[in-house]
Amino acid sequence: MTGCKPKPSYQMVGEPSPEQPPGTPSPTSPAQSPTPSLLPSQPPAGQALDLPTLATSVHPAIVLVTVFDASGKLLRTGTGFFVAEDGKLITNSRTAEGGAYAVAKMGDGAICNVTGILASSTKLDLAALKADVKRVPFLTLNKPGKTDVGTRVAVIGSALAGSEGTPVEGTIYTKQPDRRGGDRLGIVAPISASAIGSPVVDGSGQVIGIVTARNEPGEALDSVRPSSVVQSFLAQIAPTAAPRWLAMTEAHPSPRATPKPPSVSTREQPTRQPRLVYRPRPNYPFEARFHETAAHTGRFRLSFDANGNVKEVQTVQSTGNDLLDRVSTGALQQWKSEPGREWSTTVPITFETR
Repeated sequence: MTGCKPKPSYQMVGEPSPEQPPGTPSPTSPAQSPTPSLLPSQPPAGQALDLPTLATSVHPAIVLVTVFDASGKLLRTGTGFFVAEDGKLITNSRTAEGGAYAVAKMGDGAICNVTGILASSTKLDLAALKADVKRVPFLTLNKPGKTDVGTRVAVIGSALAGSEGTPVEGTIYTKQPDRRGGDRLGIVAPISASAIGSPVVDGSGQVIGIVTARNEPGEALDSVRPSSVVQSFLAQIAPTAAPRWLAMTEAHPSPRATPKPPSVSTREQPTRQPRLVYRPRPNYPFEARFHETAAHTGRFRLSFDANGNVKEVQTVQSTGNDLLDRVSTGALQQWKSEPGREWSTTVPITFETR
């Protein structure tokens, strides 16, 4: 799919006030949150957190980000979470490094195209990405100063990560500057490798930081960038900033104007068709294998926008089977091309049993 549409049952974990830009901490108290039934209050010191309730409120905003290079090769998958309803999300800079395009998968299976990087910091190991969505659940960053040593916190991983995404409880052990610059929190918690990039929340469900490392050399504590550092990082992104993939920019630098021989006319210059960089094949539906014995061939016309996303899939010639047509259309909607201009192409698809 080219965009995510949250189900009606989704609840926003945070809503910005009219005076605030999306992604900034809300001045409202937890009691004023639009989802009081999902966000518990901070428990008294020493009392265990309500992990199931926290996971229920936080999971809708957590995604798995799958990153590919310009040739379509899978680079890596990392965890991230939305910090604004327009699709801005935070993850680790290592997750997005070298990427030419990516998709984000939500806990309910919905898939969003990630249009690019808004900002990245290797020193802080943070990256802000932009997903191609209209409205998504997001998490509220906690106010600075709410990360006292001894505070009980929870690390909430993706619901798609299996046992490695199981919420775990921990305690803030230390708060200090680190050698990379900026503050960091040390927490004691059994964090899995797949939890890097996951939000660390307090008992009310607000984000107090993001996991950046399980530990540093010579140390036994898991490392977390506090929400104050994340807020400062996001504040440096200009409102007009356009998302882009650095790997795609480096592979296709902006052309420079060069003198053209007078004898060569503009219409004689061939126009290069953009290259397809991601084209997953449709899977043969399991239920169709028991009823179909003949080959089915169809033709579908794809229209791409200037960002390389599929705008429309038209059936030029049906396969003769509605189920196979739907499977074909679903796979083709995920195709990606080099960005630069709008264009169209026709793709033949054949299904046959073996």
